[in-house]
Formats: sequence, structure tokens, C-alpha cells
Amino acid sequence: MRHLPARVRRMLMLLLFVGLQLYAGWHAQLYIGELTGASGLAYGLTFWSAYLVLAFGYLLARLLRRRLPAFAALGLKWAGSYWIAAFQYSVLLLPFADLAAWPLRASGVSNAGAILYTGSAVTLLLLGILLLGSRNAWSPVVKEYAVTVPKPGGALKELRIAAASDLHLGTTVGRRHLERLVRRINGLRPDVALLVGDVLDDDVEPFVRRDDGSRLAQIRTPYGTYAVLGNHEYYGGGIDTYIETMSGYGIPVLLDETVTIAGSVHLIGRKDKTDRERASVAELTATLDDGKPRILMDHQPAAIREIADAGIDVSFHGHTHRGQMAPNHWITRRIFELDWGYKAFGALHAFVSCGFGTWGPPIRIGSRSEILCVTVRFDSQA
Repeated sequence: MRHLPARVRRMLMLLLFVGLQLYAGWHAQLYIGELTGASGLAYGLTFWSAYLVLAFGYLLARLLRRRLPAFAALGLKWAGSYWIAAFQYSVLLLPFADLAAWPLRASGVSNAGAILYTGSAVTLLLLGILLLGSRNAWSPVVKEYAVTVPKPGGALKELRIAAASDLHLGTTVGRRHLERLVRRINGLRPDVALLVGDVLDDDVEPFVRRDDGSRLAQIRTPYGTYAVLGNHEYYGGGIDTYIETMSGYGIPVLLDETVTIAGSVHLIGRKDKTDRERASVAELTATLDDGKPRILMDHQPAAIREIADAGIDVSFHGHTHRGQMAPNHWITRRIFELDWGYKAFGALHAFVSCGFGTWGPPIRIGSRSEILCVTVRFDSQA
């Protein structure tokens, strides 16, 4: 399929998506009809009208967010968000339900009974998945690591770093989850905090309106909090407003820039891969002191080999969400050499977070909302 023209690939993907939506919708129509006794043309029209709004609710909410009343756009987005998860797992479960219906009918169960039994089983499984996924999304964990860099850290023997990526603050991920982030990071007592891209989700408006910057400013560290842009800051627009807002609260957004922590450790913030004008890692490190430790933030883990070749000691990334909902991690694992966790690439210690927030449905299966806490020890004798 990769050899086909891009337009043809997009068309085939669209046809597949529509086909799968019809497949899930047809099963839902049969089940609800048997459950309620509804039938006929009026039921069919009512069902498919509601189903199409639900199926495309997330997209419609994004496209029409400036035209719909706020409550309508929010409701449509929430419903559409959850449907993304329900749809994915429906497509995975329904073939098994179809297979299970055959022995039920062979054992004497009526067609209506087979639909009710298998439909109820799928519905209960979906509810369980959504409940578990919600718990995983809203209950963050801390992943702790310790690595050694064979360079002197000046007055610093070690640097304790709290890193969070992919907050996706917007109309789905809001104040409560942000407060969890601040509370958990402060509880770790880090020396510095890093926000590794996609702090925003839709656009900057909810971030400014809710004054989320003031909450991020409540993160307390001796050496401050730093951020970089992710792809969603570019998609949503309002980058200048976002950077100005963050700067106003004392949180620099590093745009191919370097700051030096405690006069001893270089912290490099790279523009996202979305930005075609971003500098290479070699350009960013050309004027830096080779003898000082180098820590880099780059939202997408697409250039880890380049980062290692440029002599970076520790790098932080996000973006992948580890697929967010299993088995999507099979895809991210094929796209990225490191899609989650820690791996050494020569002298480079690379970390990829599966993220603190969520994109689309506030559901995580096979992953948990997480914060990285990395202790970097400096030892010139190592």
C-alpha cells in the first residue's frame, strides 16, 4: 500500500474507515432494535442520524467549535471522544461476537436471542474497557530512572529532573488533571521540570481562558520549569500567544535555544519536527562546551540517532502516547525505534514518555498517564 500515490492511500483509508463505521453501526442497530423492540423506517432514520453525529462528533466539534454554542461543542466533543474508543474496541470485539452467534443458533437459540446475548456481552466488555481506560488516563504514575553521565556537573553532583509530555490541555483534559500534575511533580522535589511538547490540545483559547499558565507556574523547582513545542501547538495555532503567556509566568519555551543550569549543564530545547525551519542538533550544539553535560528536549522521538551522533548525553521525548489504546502500540513500535521508556544509544540516555494527558478519548489501555523522574548523576571518572 505504501507504493500507492498519497491521494489513493487516503481514499482507501477513508473507505476503510467508513466501512468499519457501517459495520459497527449495523450491529448496534440490530442490538438496540432487539433490546427495545424498535423497528421500521422511522427507527432506522433516527438511529443512523444519531449514530453519524456520534461517529463524527469529535471531528465536527473541532471544525465547528467557533460556530456552535460552547455547551454544544463541548458535549459533541466529549461524546465523539468516547466513541473513538468504543468504535476501536467494537471493531476488535464484533468479529468474535459474530462467530459466537453461530453455535448459539446451532444450539437452538433464536436469531433475536443470539443478537441479544452477543450484543450484551460486547456492551459489557466495552463498558469495562472504558472504565479501566478512564482509570488509567486519570490516575498518573511516576516512572523513576537513574543514569550516569561521564562528565563533571560543576557544583552539581546530580540533577533530579521531572518530565511530562503531551498534557493536551483543552476541553477534554482540564484543570483537575493539571492540578494532579503540579501536585505530583512538587511531591517529587525535582531540581528542574521539563514540559516536553503538546502542552496544548485544540488551541490556546482554553489555556488562556482558564489561566492554566498560573497553575503550571505553581511547579516549584530550584532551577525552574522549561518547555518546548509539540506538533499540537502548531496544529492549533496561537503559538505566539502561548509562548508569551508561558513566558509571563516564568516558563521559557525553548525554540532551538539553550540555557545553562547552575552554570554547568546545557539544556537544549528543540523546535518540533513540524517546523521545517528548525535547526539540526549539530547546529544547536556547535558552540556549546563539549565538557559540560548536554540535556535535550525534542517532542517527537524521530531523530534519536541524530541526537546521539551530536554528542547529547540525555534526551527527553513524548508524542507517541505508546499508542494510547492497545493494540495501537504495535503501530508506534514500528514507527519509532524507541516509542516508550528508556534506551541507551551509545553514550546517549534516551527517554520517551507515553504522556500525561490524552488525545481524543480520555482513555488509556496498555498505558498509564505518567511523569518521568530521572536522576542524572555526573561523574567525570566514570
